[in-house]
Amino acid sequence: MVSKEDAKSRLDCFLAKRLPEYSRSRLQHLIRTGFVRLNGAVTRPRQLIRYGDKIELTEPPLEKIETRPEAIPLEILFEDDDLVVINKPAGMTVHPGAGHREHTLVNALLHHCPALSGIGGKERPGIVHRLDKETSGCLVAAKNDVAHRHLSKQFAERSVDKIYLALVAGKLRKQTGVIEERIGRHPVDRKRMSVSSPRGRAARTEYRVRRSNEQASLLECRLHSGRTHQVRVHLHHLGHPVLGDKIYGSRFAKNFPRQMLHAWKLGFHHPRTGEWKNFEAPLPHDFKQAIAAISAKG
Repeated sequence: MVSKEDAKSRLDCFLAKRLPEYSRSRLQHLIRTGFVRLNGAVTRPRQLIRYGDKIELTEPPLEKIETRPEAIPLEILFEDDDLVVINKPAGMTVHPGAGHREHTLVNALLHHCPALSGIGGKERPGIVHRLDKETSGCLVAAKNDVAHRHLSKQFAERSVDKIYLALVAGKLRKQTGVIEERIGRHPVDRKRMSVSSPRGRAARTEYRVRRSNEQASLLECRLHSGRTHQVRVHLHHLGHPVLGDKIYGSRFAKNFPRQMLHAWKLGFHHPRTGEWKNFEAPLPHDFKQAIAAISAKG
């Protein structure tokens, strides 16, 4: 039942506030597909709600997983009956999509642990969060639906600790700083994200310089939100794009095999025990080489 305080809110915003374990996009999809009813009727995400309105959300049946398991080696940082933490290699797509139905992390996970959580649907079983194809490092997957819901809630509430290492162009003026710029889909190029999007959502990245010279800097970035391409967009906005990033820093991409971004550390509460768990993904060889090459030029 909608209270007086929540009256005149958008339906999707109201649900996102009440159900932090669901992403906004997930809620919008549920509304559009009829799994959310407003006073018993199908509605739309932008519908304004009124005092006394009755809202019902029904979980759709879990989709049958159709992705084919593949015997792809995985570097496992931790595993138990509820979850598995992977050091994802650069170049591996997280889940199947248009143009890449095979050789993804999901294909590998289904071979390693066939009974993954089905909440993510047939394309994304077990996937709680994602990393870009070219980004390496820590990624957690859920093995059952209870773990999936608990982990998803932590990511939605921003209670997860996420620290990245980024090798960027140039020398920063300040050794530490915070970037707080809203991020949304680029108004013209739909493959890019931008801080100038009129519908951008709040994003916060805290950074610290670990080493630098005139050519490049190694940054430690702590994410206080989880927007698409957040680190890449924020550092590009700062004037120091990630080296090797063909989308946001093409001028600095040609001498690197991929974007020099690594999901270094990940921390969260275990969904069953509540214990705080910390994980660290070792630097991959190409990242170490890039650091060494830049250091030599300095």
